[in-house]
Amino acid sequence: MEGNGEGKRLDADAPVHEERPPEAHEEHKKKKKKEEIIEELRLKLDEKDKEIEQLKERALYLQADFENFKKLKTKEKQEALRFGNETLVKELLPVIDNLERAVHHAAKTEESRTITEGVELTLTGFLKVLEKFGVTRVNALGEPFDPNIHEAIAQEERADKAPGTVVAELQRGYIMDGRLLRPAMVTVAKSHEE
Repeated sequence: MEGNGEGKRLDADAPVHEERPPEAHEEHKKKKKKEEIIEELRLKLDEKDKEIEQLKERALYLQADFENFKKLKTKEKQEALRFGNETLVKELLPVIDNLERAVHHAAKTEESRTITEGVELTLTGFLKVLEKFGVTRVNALGEPFDPNIHEAIAQEERADKAPGTVVAELQRGYIMDGRLLRPAMVTVAKSHEE
């Protein structure tokens, strides 16, 4: 008899349950820990990539805003250069008015013809200089009344003109590079009231 029969028999075909040595178990834990760390680092890297993309987009928006700001400042500078003389021109307009009145008044008398011609030449030269700086007269006489460039001072009943037509210009209006400096003061035709 080989023992008391209660012993275990080793069968060569029976599966053997080997327990891992403690080193292998530690190795498995370390490998699992490394995988967790790698996954955590991947997640952090993804977050940083998203943050970088957001910062890139923000930088592009800021660059576009800056370009728009530069364009606005350039436009403001150009307008300042174009209209920088506006105050001076406005101050000169009454001088032109007086020269025109002098020409008109002197034309009524023949004895001062040479003075009239001199004043007319001065006025013409003055207007040419203003034209070089973009100043032009507002067309008024015979034109339909336009409240954007005309200022109606009076109305006059006229059968020969359509209602709303400018029939007299009391003071000329002026425009500088498309901007109204002063409206023309005018009299406007109205229909006969019955």
